[in-house]
Amino acid sequence: MSEAVRSTRSAAASSHVEAAASYRQTGRTASGRRIQLEARGLKKSYFKAGHEIPVLRGVNLTVQQGEFLAVIGQSGSGKSTLLHLLATLDGADAGEVWLDGMRIDNLPRRRRDALRNRKLGMIFQFYHLLPELTALENVLAPLMIAHGLWSWLRHRRSHVQNARRLLEQVGLGQRWQHLPRELSGGEMQRTAIARALAPGPAVLLADEPTGNLDQHTGAEIMQLLRSLNRQHGLTIVMVTHDLANAQQAHRVVRLVEGRIESA
Repeated sequence: MSEAVRSTRSAAASSHVEAAASYRQTGRTASGRRIQLEARGLKKSYFKAGHEIPVLRGVNLTVQQGEFLAVIGQSGSGKSTLLHLLATLDGADAGEVWLDGMRIDNLPRRRRDALRNRKLGMIFQFYHLLPELTALENVLAPLMIAHGLWSWLRHRRSHVQNARRLLEQVGLGQRWQHLPRELSGGEMQRTAIARALAPGPAVLLADEPTGNLDQHTGAEIMQLLRSLNRQHGLTIVMVTHDLANAQQAHRVVRLVEGRIESA
């Protein structure tokens, strides 16, 4: 290797280290945008029949405030595992998760539950609506959990008004009294999105949000997510195996063999 090439590589490495150090101190990228959510060296393995199966092998990922990020990968690549770790629904074998400049994966369980309820909205492929509750009651559920009984009763009227407004926002203003079994797949997913938005989260995490829907309905859900991002500045992290959906995000990264690569 020539001295010139060695010098160039050394300078590039030094610049990278300085940029990383600057980010650690300021919480901002070189462009000046604030980092809202970050994974640092996340590792996760599962055991089957006594054999270790590595899923995530040191995932590093940053998400800027107001960004719509898509993580794409084949089925079984660990996309849902990554999202569950970011949401603190599961614990990593190694690594850290940071939200708004605070490490969150090592918080006591009660604090993690409270933070997830208030700051991390979650959308699942199979909706996970409570079947005995109406659309409105499903949207109200996280607010009921977040507030004590007396606080809930004191502010119930405003919570109901907010939930009705969210259902109207996602196109379900006339369906708020219906049970999940009386709704279509797209309507159930819209209800799930309204439920995720009810506490006013900082980040929306979407796990294959169109994976259980037909093409037309899936396109409507993607349009709704883009609208939430553009009009309200909501930070969204979506995992999907659908490249067409992923390309509607601001940025696409690929999960390959347990590591993040640029798409």
